[in-house]
Amino acid sequence: MALPDVLVVEDDADLNELIGAYVCMAGLSCRSALTGSDAIREIETKVPAAVVLDLMLPDMSGFDICRRIKGTPACSTTRVIILTAMDSEASRQHGREVGADEYLTKPFDPDHLMQTVARHACRV
Repeated sequence: MALPDVLVVEDDADLNELIGAYVCMAGLSCRSALTGSDAIREIETKVPAAVVLDLMLPDMSGFDICRRIKGTPACSTTRVIILTAMDSEASRQHGREVGADEYLTKPFDPDHLMQTVARHACRV
């Protein structure tokens, strides 16, 4: 059986790679995207079990990507975990409004991230 697939959407290449390593350590398969348009392309190619999503991307807002994922019937089981430096209640509320399943902030605890991603990715 194939491992659940997680898409990491983070524009900082080093951080994207680090988050991807944690996803793999959690026993999951990982793909990465550095921009919102790359993320949309990856999702259209193969719907992931979960997406770890930064909000501040160079070409579009992570909120818009989350809204798009949650509004796409083919992605009905895809879980979205926002991972961002935006730590305000307004941002958290906006995340809930666009359908995020989890909202984590940077800096993050690696163990908590791995547990959260595994819990959400293995639900599908």
